[in-house]
Amino acid sequence: MANVSYQIANLLEKMTSNDKDFRFMATNDLMTELQKDSIKLDDDSERKVVKMLLRLLEDKNGEVQNLAVKCLGPLVNKVKEYQVEGIVETLCVNMLSDTEQLRDISSIGLKTVISELPLGSNTLAANVCKKITGRLSSAIEKQEDVSVQLEALDILADLLSRFGGLLISFHPMLLNSLLPQLASPRQAVRKRTIVALSHLVMSCNASLYNKLIDHLLEGLSTSTSSSVSRTHIQCIASVCRQAGHRFGVQLWRVAPQVLKHSTDADEELREHCLQALEAIVLKCPKEVQPHIPTIIDLCLKMITYDPNYNYEDDEEGGGGEDEEMEDESFEPDTYPESDSEEYSDDDDMSWKVRRAAAKCLESVITTRHELLVEMYQTVSPALIARFKEREENVKCDILSAYTALLRATRPPPALQAPIAPSDNSPQALLLQRVPGLVRGALRVIRGRSVRARACALSLLRELLVAAPGCLADHAARVIRALTPPLTDKGTASSMKIETLVFVVWLVRGHSADAMRPHVAALLPAVLACVHDSFYKVTAEALRVLQTLVKVMRPLENMEGAVEPPAEELQRFVPAMYECTLVRLRATDMDQEVKERAIAACGQLICHFGDYLENELPVCLPIFLERLRNEITRLTTVKALTKIASSPLRIDLRPILSDAVPILGSFLRKNQRALKLSTLVLLDTLVQNYSNSISIELLSKVLMEVPALVCEADLHCAQTALALVRGACERCPAALTADARNALTPNILTLARSPLLQGGALKAMVGVLSALVAADVAGCSRRELLSLLVAPVHANADHAATPHHIKQAYHSLAKCVGAVVVSGGSDALDITRGFLRDAAQPSSDTQHMFALLALAEIGRHLDLSSIPNLKEVLLASFAPSSEEVKSAASYALGSVAVGNLPEFLPFILNEIEAQPKRQYLLLHSLREIIACESCTPEGVEALRPFIPEIWVQLSKHCQCAEEGSRNVVAECLGKLCLLEPKDLLPHLKEFLKSPEPLTRTTAVTAVKFTISDQPQAIDGMLRACMAELLVPLRDTELGVRRVALVAFNSAAHNKPSLVRDLLPDLLPTIYAETKVKKELIREVEMGPFKHSVDDGLDLRKAAFECMYTLLGTCLDRLDVFEFLRHVEDGLRDHYDIKMLTYLMCARLAHLCPAVVLQRLESLVEPLRATCTMKVKANSVKQEYEKQDELKRSALRAAAALLQIPDADKNPHLMDFVTQIKSFPDLQPIFESILKDSTGTGVDSNLMDQS
Repeated sequence: MANVSYQIANLLEKMTSNDKDFRFMATNDLMTELQKDSIKLDDDSERKVVKMLLRLLEDKNGEVQNLAVKCLGPLVNKVKEYQVEGIVETLCVNMLSDTEQLRDISSIGLKTVISELPLGSNTLAANVCKKITGRLSSAIEKQEDVSVQLEALDILADLLSRFGGLLISFHPMLLNSLLPQLASPRQAVRKRTIVALSHLVMSCNASLYNKLIDHLLEGLSTSTSSSVSRTHIQCIASVCRQAGHRFGVQLWRVAPQVLKHSTDADEELREHCLQALEAIVLKCPKEVQPHIPTIIDLCLKMITYDPNYNYEDDEEGGGGEDEEMEDESFEPDTYPESDSEEYSDDDDMSWKVRRAAAKCLESVITTRHELLVEMYQTVSPALIARFKEREENVKCDILSAYTALLRATRPPPALQAPIAPSDNSPQALLLQRVPGLVRGALRVIRGRSVRARACALSLLRELLVAAPGCLADHAARVIRALTPPLTDKGTASSMKIETLVFVVWLVRGHSADAMRPHVAALLPAVLACVHDSFYKVTAEALRVLQTLVKVMRPLENMEGAVEPPAEELQRFVPAMYECTLVRLRATDMDQEVKERAIAACGQLICHFGDYLENELPVCLPIFLERLRNEITRLTTVKALTKIASSPLRIDLRPILSDAVPILGSFLRKNQRALKLSTLVLLDTLVQNYSNSISIELLSKVLMEVPALVCEADLHCAQTALALVRGACERCPAALTADARNALTPNILTLARSPLLQGGALKAMVGVLSALVAADVAGCSRRELLSLLVAPVHANADHAATPHHIKQAYHSLAKCVGAVVVSGGSDALDITRGFLRDAAQPSSDTQHMFALLALAEIGRHLDLSSIPNLKEVLLASFAPSSEEVKSAASYALGSVAVGNLPEFLPFILNEIEAQPKRQYLLLHSLREIIACESCTPEGVEALRPFIPEIWVQLSKHCQCAEEGSRNVVAECLGKLCLLEPKDLLPHLKEFLKSPEPLTRTTAVTAVKFTISDQPQAIDGMLRACMAELLVPLRDTELGVRRVALVAFNSAAHNKPSLVRDLLPDLLPTIYAETKVKKELIREVEMGPFKHSVDDGLDLRKAAFECMYTLLGTCLDRLDVFEFLRHVEDGLRDHYDIKMLTYLMCARLAHLCPAVVLQRLESLVEPLRATCTMKVKANSVKQEYEKQDELKRSALRAAAALLQIPDADKNPHLMDFVTQIKSFPDLQPIFESILKDSTGTGVDSNLMDQS
């Protein structure tokens, strides 16, 4: 402390020096000291520093003054409250000084102090704010000196935006000071007053808000001067922008006034009215609804308002088909902008009206998706007609508005299966507009304005997303318009990059056949861009080149020989190769260009290797060089993979002997992406070039593979196993004794891992089959089998949970099945061995494994010749272990797949004869249906039995046990997928059954007909979905619950099935979210009474449906109505609260403007949860439950806080302050805030798998 005091004293002494440089350096050093977190000042030092800095504010040297002001910022948080109040007092006095320089520096000082005051309701901020506010309001009222007034208004706006909530007691006084300033003769004063008022309304109470609106409307209705009207309209717009969530209730009286003034002769007033309407449309979407048609008509009228220019000459010359323009060179002067010099901004303000109208239209388009059809009929042609606009800013806004219309027309991402648009849908109406739209956009692209051209390209790109493939018929004209700017030296680089990016979109957005005729017209311009001096243009041009190569000669889906490309395209191949090679060779290139050149060259050789055969000795060694370079090796590996997989069988022998060892070394690197790409390349080389790679080289590579075969990275293990399998099949000699000894233990360890599943398990089965088939020494069938089975007999891992053992045994059984089935006559002998284990098991785990092994063998081999197989399997249904029973039912189903005529009738009879084993036998039947549905051959094998199965299942629809009913429903649903025409009508009949349990089973079966993949049944489901969802209104509780689950499945997996039914279904779903008193009953438990809510599961299912609709059908929801029901859920049961907190967080992310309007009603239930106390004698689970609830409520609060302008809402900020005052909640809230700002993804997504 003493040391700091000495230093400070030393600096203060230098600050009194006559030399301005000494003063400057001392102040600078003080600034550095104050910025250190560790510095602590004693009272004396504080007083001296404050006094000196305030003195330096009056220094004769401007630089010293500036530094002194900057020091105030860090000083505020280092000194005591009374010192800060003293600083503020002095600055306020100085602000009224006669010296202009002192006034300016003091106002900057005040702004610095305000920006540094700590947020939150601490006394320092409150006291300082109150001290400043009184002075400011008196400074504002004094109108002698306008500069003082302006500074005071500026500071007040800053103060209100940060601490409006602390100044509630001053709000009436401030409003009284500010309102007269709206009539100030000085425009600058009026503008700053509007800013201050808009910050005041964020936190003021309702009566002051109403007073302000009353004042503005009164002024508007009595005003005779257009400047007063302009000010008042501007103020209304600003208030709406800042506090739109409170503006809705005033709209009924504000909107008519604004609309009335919007047709005024004063152009500026019209512009402000349109800006106000734009703010109203964006901030009060629900309340503005009745005025929308009027606003659209007004905007369409104003967008053409151009009294000083005649467009008729223009239209006569170029209004029709623009074919004659297309043949011209790139000539900007065909545009009216060139002769608009006589109209300057000073003469003509009409462009501002047109721009405001375009922006207002855009706000309507973005908020009113339900009016899309109407927009395409009225707004779309009007906007296209205005693409001829002469003013650049307006033209860009018009293009932006149309782009917003296209963005709103995008098919929702959730609709996987492309559906033909209905006649009157927005997509169909857009397709009708495409010719005119393209014509208008191309006229803009040929213009001279760089900004407008970029906007037009962006519009065309959005058009490709909204209506994929729609430019196929217009491609020639589009390309004719795009090529001149690419070859013109005067075109800006940014424009070239934009154009090239669009070309990639254009080519990828259409089929190769549609684009091939236009490649010849495009290539010269693209090749010119590859030689451009700016590296970004070159990189983008190489990307276009790579895309065009795929179009010129597609290799995908080629049957037999590869067809040669058209002759006119062949002549471009040498030029394409040459310009790519130049970039490939150069070492002094930008990284991006190097990578693009490698990729483009790889693509060229892959598709045109037969035409470039003589060039291979030149370019392949360059690839080898790039492979050795750490920066380019990953890109090179990917390019070589393309070349190696080409059906043209490019000759890679010159580089293989050098490349393979390098690739082997990559498998030891830490870079995961490099390892994976290298494994894919090595696998491709083994598949296609096994004769050219020496056994010795390959065996060395295989020695690197074992380390990658582990459960830590299953994707990497899967790719490594694919390579081993390829080596077994193509050159088994490479699996030397050393390689086998290294590989086998790792393969066996992975085979027993409970994590092994999916693609990795498939690869494992493939490797084991390949090892047996290749008859590799030391990996014969018997040897592998004994190694695989050994851990089951040893059963060493007692620590593993039953679930882990079951999962591991399932994978291990699949491996055993693959080894046994891989050929050989002794397969049945081995199977009998497993059957003996199942008949006389030494333990449950051994019994389970024997059954699973039988299942996997029986799936591929017909085991019907083995005596007593059925008896052993049925006997295994009896043990007490659930795991063994489950394995036995799985085994019976799998074995039946091997011989359906033998086993399926047996299973159906047993279901009838054995009611006690019905559940397990139904599981066997489900296994048969699931397994046979996977392949066309399986479906054909099962088809003759479908009627018999259906009849048997329909007998069990009323099963009392819910588990059995669910299995029956799953089987019915999966059978419907196989025979939709015959079976769906039967399912509809079940829905009409008088028995509730039958209806429940039928609705659950409907759920299983809806999968996330396209199916043959989809069209039929779409036609009768309304009929299938009738059970949502069923009288039985259980039926309604499963109907909601089925609806949820449809909304999640195939939203297109339910989107159009939502207007009818949503009221039913919302009705199920209400707590129904008649479903709550009291149960006596000894001396206690306990309430049971039978409607809870139903409400939960309804809220889950609402959550799903947020992700898939948001554009079809009335978010205000939706939020009302979410608010009810916030006060419901624990499970429902958890769901609605998630919904709050998602809504804050998806519809921030709407949530901001309802913030008050959302905050209160969150506050109630966070302040709730658990009863003293509660059990531990109750405490945990409460903690989890609080954590979820805090997550929702954090999400609400992320909404723009939410921090200005007094209710939310009061709640946040309250959270921070609780020692148990504060650290949790801080960590949630940290997480939510740190990640870019939406962290409020629920796992819906």
